[in-house]
Amino acid sequence: MAPNSIWRELLIKSALLLFCLGLWFKSLYVFIFPILIVAWILDKGHLKLRQLIAEPLVQAIVILCGVLLLGFLWGDSFGGGRHKWTKYFFLLFFIPFLSLLNKERLPLVIGVLAFGYVSILLTGAYQWFSMGVLGVPFFNISYLGFSALLGLSVILAIYFACISQTTSFKILLITIALALLFLQFNQNGRGILLATLVTIPFLIFLRFRIEFRKLMTILVALIIVVAGFTFSSSAFQERLVLAKQDMKQLQQGNYGTSMGYRLAMWDVGLDAIAKRPFLGYGTGNGEQYFDDAIETYKGGIYQDLPNFHSTSHYHHDWIELGMHLGLLGMLVFAFFLWSWYRIFSAQKLPILGATLVCYIFLAGLSDTFMLYNRVPILLLTITAVMICWQKEKCSPMILEKK
Repeated sequence: MAPNSIWRELLIKSALLLFCLGLWFKSLYVFIFPILIVAWILDKGHLKLRQLIAEPLVQAIVILCGVLLLGFLWGDSFGGGRHKWTKYFFLLFFIPFLSLLNKERLPLVIGVLAFGYVSILLTGAYQWFSMGVLGVPFFNISYLGFSALLGLSVILAIYFACISQTTSFKILLITIALALLFLQFNQNGRGILLATLVTIPFLIFLRFRIEFRKLMTILVALIIVVAGFTFSSSAFQERLVLAKQDMKQLQQGNYGTSMGYRLAMWDVGLDAIAKRPFLGYGTGNGEQYFDDAIETYKGGIYQDLPNFHSTSHYHHDWIELGMHLGLLGMLVFAFFLWSWYRIFSAQKLPILGATLVCYIFLAGLSDTFMLYNRVPILLLTITAVMICWQKEKCSPMILEKK
C-alpha cells in the first residue's frame, strides 16, 4: 500500500472513531458530521453515489430531506421557536457512514460503538442505582432519551437471544434484557416504555409464530415479568398516580400537565392539518402556528400553555410532519419507515427490520421520536453496521456458489 493510501486510510478510520465516540456528546455534533463528510470525500465516496442511491433507506432519506426543503416554498416564514425540525437533516449522515464501512473498518466501528453504547448504559444504571437520578446527566441525556435507548437495548438483546444457538449466551442476553427493562420501568418515560412492551411480544411472535407452544410459554413468562416490574417499580407507580391526577386536571379544564399538554398539541395539530391537508403550513412554521392559534382556538382554552412549556414540536412524529408538509409529509415518512424495513429485508434480516420499525412507529405516537438527539442516529448507525456485517458475511457464500 502506497504511503498516501496508508495516511488516507488512517484519517478515515480516525474520522469513524471520532464519529462513534462523538455520537454521545451533543455539543460535538457540529464537528463530527463535517469530519465524516471529509472522510467520505477522501474515500472517493461521492463517486459511489449511484451504488448508494440503490439502497432503499438512502433513497427515502434523500426524499424526506428533499421534501422538507421544498416545504420552504409554501411556508409563510421560518417562524420563531427552537427549530427542532432541522434535526431531520441529521439523517443524511447515513449516506457517508454507510459508504465508509467495509470489511477492514467494520471491527473498529463495532468496537468503538459498543464501547460508547455500553458506557452510556452503565453510567445511567450507576447514576440511578447510587443516586436515584433519571437519565444520564453526565452525557446530557434526558430521562426520555435514556428510556428510548434502554428500550432499543432491550429489543436488541431479546432479538439476539432469539437467534442465538448457544444456550448460555441466550440466558446471558435475556438476563441483560430483563435488567435493562427493569431500569426502563424506573425512567418515567411512559410512552416509550409502552412502545417497548408492545414491540417485545411482536418480536417474539415473528420469531416463534410457527412454534405455538413455545410462543405461548414465552408470552406468559413475559406477562408475569411485566406484572412484577409494574408492582415493584415505585417510579412507575408514581407515574400512574400522576396520570390519574392529570385526568382530574383535564376534567377541570387545566391542560398545564404532561398529559394535558400533549392532548392540546395533538388537538391543535390535527385541526390545523384538516385545514391544510395536502401540503401543510411549510417547513418551519409548525411551532409559530401553535402559539398563534391557541389565542383563539376553542375560546382560548390552551392560551396559557406556553407558560407551562415552550413550544418546540408536536410530541407526535406524524402530526409534526403533517404540520410542516401535510399528507405529503406523512406519505414520505411512511415511505421512509417502509424503506427502513426493506433495507433489512434485502439482507435477509426481515424480523430485525420489522421489529425496529415497529418500535420507531410506536414510540413516535407519543413523542417526536425522530427528533430525539441521539437514538434515531444510533439506530441508523446500527442499521449501517448490521447491513455491512451481513453483506460481508454473505459474500463468501456467494463466491462459493459461483
